[in-house]
Amino acid sequence: MDWIRIAGGIGFLGVALGAFGAHALKSRVSPEMLAVWHTGVQYHLVHALALLALALFAKATGADIRWGARFFVIGILLFSGSLYVMALSGIRILGAITPLGGLAFLLGWAWLAWRLPSRL
Repeated sequence: MDWIRIAGGIGFLGVALGAFGAHALKSRVSPEMLAVWHTGVQYHLVHALALLALALFAKATGADIRWGARFFVIGILLFSGSLYVMALSGIRILGAITPLGGLAFLLGWAWLAWRLPSRL
């Protein structure tokens, strides 16, 4: 799998969603829901960069990053995705999904700390 391209696509989407929130949503959702949207974008972009760093590390060393990369992608989908949908729909029960994405992020970082070889 080409994790560099996936990280690039996820990063592109994060910037696009951030711009959408800043411009198109500003007058359409409450300030509270706009803050929820921006939290989703923040975590989305931070983990897009983490995924890119993992992908570059794998390219340089040949390390197998599949599990760490998967955890970050799942985290973006569940954490940021649930916040995006909640901000757009106002359905607050979707916030129950958000911690599952947070758990995926934690698993990704734990995998990075314990399983990734520390050679470069």
